[in-house]
Parts: sequence; structure tokens; C-alpha cells
Amino acid sequence: MPKTQIACPQCRQMISANIEQLVDVTQDPQAKQRLLGGASNSARCPHCGFQGRLATPIVYHDNAKELLLTFFPPELNVPFNEQEKTLGPLIKKATDNLPPEKRKGYLLKPIANLSYESMVKLILEKDGVTPDMLKEQQDRVQIIERLLQASSNEARSEIIKQNEKIFDEQFFALFSRLAQSAAGSGQGQQIAQGLVDLQNLLLEETEYGRKLKESVGELEAAQKSLQEAGKGLTREKLLDIVLKSANDARLKAYVSLARGGMDYQFFQLLTDKIDKASGDDKTKLETMRTKLLELTSEADKQIEARYKQSQEIVENILSQDDIVKAIQDNAQNISQDVVDIANQMLKQASDKNDYARMGKLQKMIEVLRQASTPPEVEFIEHLLDAPDDAALEKMLEANQDMVNDEFMQALIGLVAQVDQAAEQGNPEASALSEKLSKLYKTAMKFSMKKNIG
Repeated sequence: MPKTQIACPQCRQMISANIEQLVDVTQDPQAKQRLLGGASNSARCPHCGFQGRLATPIVYHDNAKELLLTFFPPELNVPFNEQEKTLGPLIKKATDNLPPEKRKGYLLKPIANLSYESMVKLILEKDGVTPDMLKEQQDRVQIIERLLQASSNEARSEIIKQNEKIFDEQFFALFSRLAQSAAGSGQGQQIAQGLVDLQNLLLEETEYGRKLKESVGELEAAQKSLQEAGKGLTREKLLDIVLKSANDARLKAYVSLARGGMDYQFFQLLTDKIDKASGDDKTKLETMRTKLLELTSEADKQIEARYKQSQEIVENILSQDDIVKAIQDNAQNISQDVVDIANQMLKQASDKNDYARMGKLQKMIEVLRQASTPPEVEFIEHLLDAPDDAALEKMLEANQDMVNDEFMQALIGLVAQVDQAAEQGNPEASALSEKLSKLYKTAMKFSMKKNIG
């Protein structure tokens, strides 16, 4: 999102800020997260230290939920008829971006909000967030603020002890989003270091934090076991490795790393072992099978959710008259999943002789193919050029948004390809294999730290 030069609300010095007056979720699904996460319409002044939300008129649009909201900050003291001169063109732009068949009555009745908080509440209510859930989230934010403002680790430890129940999965997810938002908005090194120090304390002194820290260690141990098996990793060998899991965290790590190998034949091998076992051994194996089925089901649901999101992105692009512009507008959301879904849809359209849809999908796939190297692959190439470990870690830190599932999958795939070429005697592949292995280990550790943050 491009930055805008504005006068600081406090000292009037010129500063850069992320201003987003039209938050059109239909055109840019990430816009909602930027708004709610404080990445847009907020600023930090390096001159006077001001930090906070900016008084900015906002039009929020979500066609899927038939939601059109407006907010004009009262502190701007702008008469109602003058407000319309600002909000009207934004509403018109949101409407013009829609194909005729999606322009419905709600566009003629925007809901005006007298406060920013009421607008956010309406957005969240449409997502199924209840007032009780909002209250819980506000409590978490207040605890984070208290922890950041505490003068010492002793004071923070006391706050943690007094609020043990609040430090759950939702708390750490919120903390992670706030930390990423702070990093992405270019806030000062002191703030970033304060968040890192607080994260380390939370990982040590909260029950959920200790579990997260343990899961990282288990994931690294699981990765090491699978790497040692190497190319000779069969279903039988995978089952033997999994059955040696010391705890549930290790079991979960194996599922996250080797879900593809845990297919029908894998579970049939496990069932055969159960049939041949007796007594405590049989009970232990049955318990293991139940846990594995639950974990693989959970992993499949996460993959399904990811693909559903990609499908929505493809459908959104197809709904636009200008496919090229739609792809450009959604560039930050394009992943390999999106490309795969588009190809699947093309086959389905071909089977149904839906020529109009085929034409749009072919155009979309053509544009995507003409695009440059996938960003995750391009990022890997840049990382391989890092002169040393310190430079590599610095590059990962500076581009932490790039270290995602698509990046890790691309890296794993590249490692496998190069290792195979090296085993076949390719000298160039042998040299690259060592660099890739080193990059993979560093990226894996960074990814895990990012995820638990």
C-alpha cells in the first residue's frame, strides 16, 4: 500500500502514513485486515513521537455480505453536505467496480457511523463476532498494553500471574498480528525490541507459551528424523518413525511435515499392526491411530480453508471486466494455490463446454504465466545470494511477510529437486544442495519463531 505525505496531527511536521479511505474488501480481501489491524489510516511521527489512528473519512464495502458503511470523523468538523462531497465519489467507485448483476439495493443505503468503534463493531458482527467476543478481545489488548508499559520484567511477571487464564491461543494470535503490524508499519527499533522481549517472557512464563515453545522444538526434531530417512522414506519407514513419537507435539509435527504420506495405505499398514498386536501394545496403537486420524482431519480442514480462499480470489478476478487489471489489483493475493484453482476451474469449464468461462480462465492463466517468477521463488533466489548467516537472517527479518506456507513449500520442492540432481552426479547441483539445505534450516527456524510470535 503506497504511503501518503501528511502533516502530523500533533506537531504538523510532514510524515509518511498509510491512508486508505475506500476499504473495498470485494476488490482487495486483505483491506479488512489492514483496517482492523491498524496497518492503514494510522501513523507514527519520528519528530514528536505521536502514534495512533488518523482522523480519516472511510467507506467500507463488502459485496459478499451486502455491507456498505461510511464514517466521517466528527473531530474534522465538516458539515454534512460537505461530507457527501468526500464520501460520494468513494461510494461511486465501489459501485463502478462491480459488474451490473452484483449491484444491489444495499448500495443505495450506506450505513453511516458516528464513531470508528461502531463501524468496526458492525464489520465484526457480520463476521459472527459477538459483543462478548469483542469484550474478550478488548481485554487482551488492554493486557498487552499493560505489559508493554510495565517498567520491569518483575512487574510483567506479576501481571501474567494475575491474568493466567487470558493467555490462550487467541491471545497469542492477537499478539502476533500486532507485532507483525508494528514491524510492517516501520515502527522504531525500540518498539520492535520491546515486543520481542515481551514475546520471550510470555513463552517462558505462560502455560500456552511453554507449549508453543515445545512445539517448535518438536517440529525441528521431527524434521531431522525425516531428513535422515532421506530419499528412502517409504510408508513403512514413515510409520516406524511416527510410532516412536515421544509425545503428542511430536506426532502433530509429523502430520504437518508428512501429511502427503499419511494416505489410505499408510493407515492400512497401521491397522495391520493393530490386528497383530495384543494387550497394552494393541491399545497404544489404537490410541495412536485415533490421534493421527484427528490430526490429519484437522490438517485437511486447514488446506480446504486455504483453497476456499484461493477460489474466492479467482471468482473475484473472473467477475471483473478487465482481467489484467483485476490480477494487478490482487497481485498481493496471488499464490500457487490460486494458479492451481484456476487450472482446475478451466478443466471443469471445458468439461461443461462453458466457453465464456473458459475464455476468461484462459486469459487469467495466460496473464499469470506471463508474469515474472513466482515471488516465493524469486525470494529464494535473493536469499541464496546472501553472503553470510547474518545477512540471510536480516533478509528474512526484513521480508517476514514473504515467509509463509507458499514460500516453505516452494523451498521444500526446490531442495528435493536439487538433492535428486546431486545424487545423479550433477556437480553444480551438489554445490547448490549445500546452500539450499542451509537456507532451509534457517528459514524453518525463522518461520517457527514467526508463527509462535
